[in-house]
Order: sequence, then C-alpha cells, then structure tokens
Amino acid sequence: MTDTSIPRADQSPDEDAAPIAKTGTEETEAEERGKKAPAESDLFRQSEIAADYVEGLLDILDYDGDIDELVSGGRPVVEVVGARLQNLVGQRGATLEALQELARLAVFRQTGTPSRLLLDVGGYRANRRKELAAVAKNAVEKVKEYGEPVRLEPMSAFERKCVHDVVNAMAGVESESEGVEPSRRIVVRPAD
Repeated sequence: MTDTSIPRADQSPDEDAAPIAKTGTEETEAEERGKKAPAESDLFRQSEIAADYVEGLLDILDYDGDIDELVSGGRPVVEVVGARLQNLVGQRGATLEALQELARLAVFRQTGTPSRLLLDVGGYRANRRKELAAVAKNAVEKVKEYGEPVRLEPMSAFERKCVHDVVNAMAGVESESEGVEPSRRIVVRPAD
C-alpha cells in the first residue's frame, strides 16, 4: 500500500521513512546524507515558492508588505515586513502558524517534498523568541531555587523549541514536553 498522506508540519520529513539499506559504499553514504539535508539551493527554492504564495495572499487581502526569502539554520525562511500586518499574526501567533502551514503545503504541492519552512510576519517570531528566553530563564531560576519541576503554559511547537533551546544550554536543568496539542506544554526540572 502506498502512503499518500501529507506529513504534518511538526513531523520530520524522514520520521516515518523506511530505513535505507546500507551497502557501505561512499556513493550510497553521500546519497543518504543528501536525502537528509537538502541542498541550500533546494531550500532557497522552497523559500521562493512560499514567498510567491504569501505574496498572492497579500494581494488578495490588499495588504502591503516586503517579502524576503532566505535560508537560515538549514531551513527555508520567508519574512514579511510592513505596516498593518498584525492581523496576519493573530492572537499569540495562531494566524501566523496557519499561514505557515499553508505556505508549507504550497511548497509540498510544487516540490513533492515536505518543508520545514519558517514564516515570520512583522518580526513576531524574533520578538517572541526574546520573550520566551526570559520565560525559560525564569523557570530555570525557580527550579534551581526550589528544586521542584516548573510547568509552563501550553505553547506552540515553535515556542516549545525556543524554550527547550534556552533550557538545554543551561547546566543543572532539563526540559521535556508533555500533553497533547493544543495543550502541549514544557516541564523544566532539575537534571538527574
């Protein structure tokens, strides 16, 4: 049976893939690496496709915004900047997450490859990253002071990753996600 489902955005493109048989040749190993890490040109192409899609949406909505396509941290990124874009972010980034999923689907439709595209509107993600770093540091301080786990409010996958990154960079604490979407949250606890 052939699986024709579209991978979830939080699912790694290789998560459900069958293991590749290894023959030990350098050529096969290079092919395997190539499948796991798309070339930068492929990632930039994904950001171009997504940018075209987002530009079409902005035209339909009659919103003005400058769109930048780039590759950052091994993933395609589309940034939209301009005035009057708050409606594209929505409450706590909910609309932005939905637009990101639509842009990822547009990329998948054209390339046949799942994308880890990151969409940012009006610098929301950059600002939210700073806020989440402060939340993570506060939780770490509480864990170190009281020695008890700290449960944070439910967060999106993007927000949880930001918090995990900050906590993992600090000694003496660890973090893990618990629960089910949309109520998935992070627990910060003393390291074993």
